[in-house]
Amino acid sequence: MFGGEFNVTLDDTGRISLPRRLRDVLEKGKVVVTKGINPCLWLYTVEQWKVLEKTIVTTTNQFSARDLAFRRRILGPNQELDIDRQGRILIPPTLRDFAGLSKDCVVLGQYNYIEIWAEDRYRAYLNASENDFWAGSEELGRIIKERDLGAYGNSPHSGAAGGDIGTSRPEGQA
Repeated sequence: MFGGEFNVTLDDTGRISLPRRLRDVLEKGKVVVTKGINPCLWLYTVEQWKVLEKTIVTTTNQFSARDLAFRRRILGPNQELDIDRQGRILIPPTLRDFAGLSKDCVVLGQYNYIEIWAEDRYRAYLNASENDFWAGSEELGRIIKERDLGAYGNSPHSGAAGGDIGTSRPEGQA
């Protein structure tokens, strides 16, 4: 679906041009943008948004304070936006302000949705989340190894004899 990291510019009117590679995957004409969990925006196709929206509504309780906070953050601010003929979207001021979007932005494909970041916030997030990245990498390595061991048992091709697929940090990483 969506992949790639792209540097884009927010123009003076609040529009960004979606990279051609991502536009080719998007439904013609419309997208849905909302606040993300990090200080970024999430962009969905209308179809993918309907799936997420239904999932949130059916799995949360409107009488739970925690669930309401989540709904208000994700569902409440969503905006259906038009993609113009040049492949641009006009991001509403409230969403621009939330994400801190000014001139330099990053558009990041996330398989079934797209993130839109202020470039400085994105770089700061990457630096601050380095330990989470390595912890997730280690966990994924364990999951893959367990899956492969379960599929192949104690064959000579599993584990260290067949090449351990766990991850390790580059030198100098704690």
